[in-house]
Formats: sequence, C-alpha cells, structure tokens
Amino acid sequence: MSFAKRYKLYFFIASSSTILLALFSVLSPYILINTVDDYILTKDKEGLLNYTLLMLGVLLIEVLLQFTFIYFANWVGQHIIRDIRAKIFRHILQFKMSFFDKNSVGKLVTRVVSDIETVAAFFSNGVFTILSDILKMFAVTIIMLFLNWQLALITLLILPFLIYATMVFQVAIKATFQEVRNQVANLNGFVQERVTGMKIVQLFNRENIEYQNFKEINQKHKKAYIKAIWYYSVFFPIAEILSSIGIGLIVWFGGGQAIKDTGISVGMIMGFIQFAQMLFRPLRQIADKFNQLQMGIVAGERVFKVIDTQSTIAKNGSVVAEKLKGDIVFDNVRFSYIKDEEVLKGISLTVNSGQTIAIVGATGAGKSTIINLINRFYEIDSGIISIDGVSIASYNLESLRDQVAIVLQDVFLFSDSILNNITLKNTAISEEEVVAAAKQIGIHEFILSLPGGYHYNVKERGAMLSSGQRQLIAFLRAYVSRPSILILDEATSSVDSHSEQMIQFATEKIAKGRTSIVIAHRLATIKQADKIIVMDKGLIVEEGSHTALLQKSTGYYKNLYEKQFSLEKTS
Repeated sequence: MSFAKRYKLYFFIASSSTILLALFSVLSPYILINTVDDYILTKDKEGLLNYTLLMLGVLLIEVLLQFTFIYFANWVGQHIIRDIRAKIFRHILQFKMSFFDKNSVGKLVTRVVSDIETVAAFFSNGVFTILSDILKMFAVTIIMLFLNWQLALITLLILPFLIYATMVFQVAIKATFQEVRNQVANLNGFVQERVTGMKIVQLFNRENIEYQNFKEINQKHKKAYIKAIWYYSVFFPIAEILSSIGIGLIVWFGGGQAIKDTGISVGMIMGFIQFAQMLFRPLRQIADKFNQLQMGIVAGERVFKVIDTQSTIAKNGSVVAEKLKGDIVFDNVRFSYIKDEEVLKGISLTVNSGQTIAIVGATGAGKSTIINLINRFYEIDSGIISIDGVSIASYNLESLRDQVAIVLQDVFLFSDSILNNITLKNTAISEEEVVAAAKQIGIHEFILSLPGGYHYNVKERGAMLSSGQRQLIAFLRAYVSRPSILILDEATSSVDSHSEQMIQFATEKIAKGRTSIVIAHRLATIKQADKIIVMDKGLIVEEGSHTALLQKSTGYYKNLYEKQFSLEKTS
C-alpha cells in the first residue's frame, strides 16, 4: 500500500466511487418497494412512470460509478505494479553473484513477471472490490433494519452460516494458492533451464527423459490447481443453497404476514428479496475476491522477499576510479563461496602497472576466483585487495568496474545487433569509434562480412556466431570501454586456429600499456607474460617468468608444461 501514496488522487477517486457505488446500489430495492406498493397496486400510471424514470436515473449513476471504479482501481493497480517491477529489477541488478549461484533464474522471472501481475489483482479485484462489498452489505443491513426488523432478522439468520462457510473456504484456499504459486515457479524454472540448455539435452539424447521430468512437474502443477478448483466446487453450491434458503424464508414469513395483513406488503417482500440477494451475493463473491486478495498477498510476500533480500555489494566507497595506473596487490586474501570451505587460502601477490601476468593451475585451483574478486563480484572473507594503493572497497563500485574489462571464456551476447553488443548501448561510444577500434585490432573485415555488418542481429546468446566470433566481439567490447585493467579468462581455450591468431593479435593491441591478467590452460599462449602465477588448491605455489619456472627441476609449472607439451606433440 505504500506504493499507492504517489497516486493519492486516483486512489481517492477509486475509493470514493467504491463508497458511492455501495450507497447508490441500495436505492433500487427501496424505490422498488415504493413503486409496487404506492403506484402499481394503486394503478397510478403517472407515479409509476416517474418512479421508473427515477430507477433509470439511479441505474445510470451506478453505471457511471462502476466505470469510474473499474477504470481507476485498475489504473492504480497497473501503475503500482510498474513501480514494484522496476524496483525489484533494479534490486536484482545490484545482487552479488553468489545470489544467482543459489537461485533459479526461472523463479526470479516468475517473481518479476507473473507474481507481480497477481499483485495487480490485489487492487483491481481485491481490496477495492472487498471494500465496496463490505460497505454495500453494511448499507443493506441498515436499510433492512429500518424498513422491517422482523424480515431483516430472518434475512440475517442465514448470515452466520454463510460467514462460517466463507471462513473455512478461505483457510483451505490460501494454502492451496501458496502451493499453486510454488508449482508455477518450479515449472518456469524447469522450462527456462531446459530451453537454455537445449543443446546439451539433444546432444546427450535426453529428450524423452526431460519430457518425463516435465510431465511430473506439470502433473504437480495440475494437482495444485485441481485442489483449488475442488474447494470452489464445494463452496459455491453451499453458498447458493444458503442464499436460496434465506430468500425462501423471506417469502414464507413475509407472505404469511401479508396474508394476515400485519403491515408487510407485497412491495416489501419483493424489496427484501432484492436486499437479500444484495447481501448474500457480495458475501459469495467476497470469498472469491479474498482469494484474489490472498493470491496478491502471497505473490506480494514472494516479491518483497526478493526486494528485502540483502545480497548487494556494499557501496560505501567514495573514491572515484577515473584512470587507474593498474598496480594490484592481494595481501593475505581469504575467500570462500560456501562458509568454512575456503577457495583462496591467504594468497598474496603483486601486479605492477603495465605488467602482463598469467595465472595457471588445475581446475578449481582458484584462478577465476581472483578475477571475480578484483571486480568485487564477491566480498572477501579477510585480507585486503588494493589497486593503486587504495582498497577496492574504498572505490565507488561503478567507477571501479568501468576501469576493469573482462573477456570470459563463455561469452554472453544479447539478442541484438553487434554494435549494441559491443557498446552495450553506452551513448558515449559512437559507431565511428567502434569501427575505428575494430580496424585497430583486426576484426573490421570479419564484421563487414556478416549480413548487415555492425547491425547484424546475433540472436539470443549470440547463437548466429561461432564461439571464436563471439570471442572477437567480446575483445572489441573490452577495447572500446578503454579499461585500465584487462582480464582474459580462458579467452582462447575453445576457438579454432584462425580465430586464435586474430585473438592473439587483438590481445596484443588491447593489452599494450595496460595491466593485464591472463588465465589460461594452454601454457604456450603465456610464454611472453612478465610473470606467471602458479596456483594449486587455493594457494600460490610458484611465481616467476616462463624461463625461470622451467629451470626448477621439480617445479609444479615445469611438470604441468611438460605434460601439456607431450600431449600436444602426441596429438
């Protein structure tokens, strides 16, 4: 409701029309009583015409108020969910990488899209409608008691049973809706993951297995919905029977009193039948509206759970990293993705400005973790990482990341043009600059060979390009950002020889005059590095130049290099 504050005027219009609608709706039965008793039974045609026109006028006002209520209630709801959706997406953008390591993308998509749509129903079909129904029931009760307390009490006699049935229904349906939302999230997560990994599914002939897995999740989803439908199927007939009993009692008692001529007229009976319907119908509907309300609350709890999640990198730094020299120091840095399972076990290393260092080691040694920490994708457990003598925690996070460019092994491209994938829609980078940069690192001709050139749409995840071509785009993306520090993570591990030559040429161009950190399995590509850091099980076990490390007779690097060289020679 706090999001509704900025739309006070429209919220007030929706609320006011709700109140007026409740008041005007009780006029029709009251007018009907007078019409029947004073003009139909007395055969007063002129009075009948006037009261009919009066009823028409009340009806038109109701229609106008109904329109105002529906339009503005939905207007407020849609604006609020737009604001909530913007807030949750902005919040997700700030999350640490560890949050995405532990949470399904499909479930996050459910929170941002379908759960928030359900929140909209909280306003359009929930809170406003319930308010209107409650006001209408209150007004009907007051009018009935004023007109005839006996018929009013008979009508109200059914109310406790209907309220009890509604309460039982509400308790049962809330748990069911919680299960429905869980199953929707599971379904979205499963489908998103399988569609993204379709190549693996088909490569390993898992179509039938994944189809069976999908059928199981789909079955659970269906069961959850069927359970909700079952509760509806039980409640509404019961509510209808109770309402009919109430109307039957009015006809029986009122008719008997009318025959005895004790002051209850035919018009009064007809009016009370309408009043009873106006009293019981909202109560039947209010159960359904409460479901909308509860679904909105359940969805809201899930959405706000994401918004309330504190998984953001602290942005207390105030130092603006405008142009860094690139002196990097790790001082006794310890880090763990999972508590008490250290990945880095107190490493210390120094990278001087303009140097190119290479980090090698077995899978899981902690190589990629180092580059994740330089960018502050994760927070370290202890120790200090500094750049140019300043702790990275003291830098403004956005300005720090502007000065560090990374080319990953698995390049991610958006479903957009090559130009937009290079600039990432940064208006400060012009197309002319991109073209000039592409020429400098030798990939301009490759881009022009594609249909549309720089405006060629690479489709989702860059599916229209080879892995080598995606790597070249990633290099150009890094180059045009003019970073002070360049990091290459296995950038040539899965490309053909032609692409590798282009990448090596691009690497030399980009790395010139910059501090560069290269992570590589193929040791032949890092011979020219100023320093090689050798890691094993989260520790630095050796460091030095390629030549110096090979001179160690029992060195870890020498053993690694000779094994790889012999394998390449054999192949």
